[in-house]
Amino acid sequence: MTEDENTDSEDKDVDEEEAEVDPSTETEVSSSTDGEIEALRDQLLRTVAESENIRRRASRDVENAYKYANEKLLEDLLPILDSLEKALELPGQSDDAKAFSEGIEISLRMFREILERGGVAIVDPLGEPFDPSKHEALAMVPKDEVEPNSVIEVIQKGYLLNERVVRAARVIVSAAS
Repeated sequence: MTEDENTDSEDKDVDEEEAEVDPSTETEVSSSTDGEIEALRDQLLRTVAESENIRRRASRDVENAYKYANEKLLEDLLPILDSLEKALELPGQSDDAKAFSEGIEISLRMFREILERGGVAIVDPLGEPFDPSKHEALAMVPKDEVEPNSVIEVIQKGYLLNERVVRAARVIVSAAS
């Protein structure tokens, strides 16, 4: 091949490339690529947000599992606490009974302190308005001297573990006369 033929063949290749590139198709390809990029960017942002939500939810679940792990144990211990409180209500007539009563008081105080350190709060709603989320009404008694829907007697105290009701307080509520 001569030098002129080489130049002509290169010119033909360049002309063919120029002929293949059409400005209108280039903008179509560019706009469709931009749309795909935006769709992928949106999908990426949604995926990142979803993974962040999953991480937060898992963290909250682990925190709640730790916070309320002893709930079943507490439910089993509450009848013992009730029995100790009832034992204190018995009248003490002899010196032995007084000593026994003082021992129960000390045990009961220690038990309550341990429960408080564990996040347990006692619900003793005497005189408070009835709250169905924390109280269980056993009866309604008409009383004129007390505001209606107030707790007039606590049959059994309630307990909260980190603000969650473990056992609702069993109460008698005043009714309008």
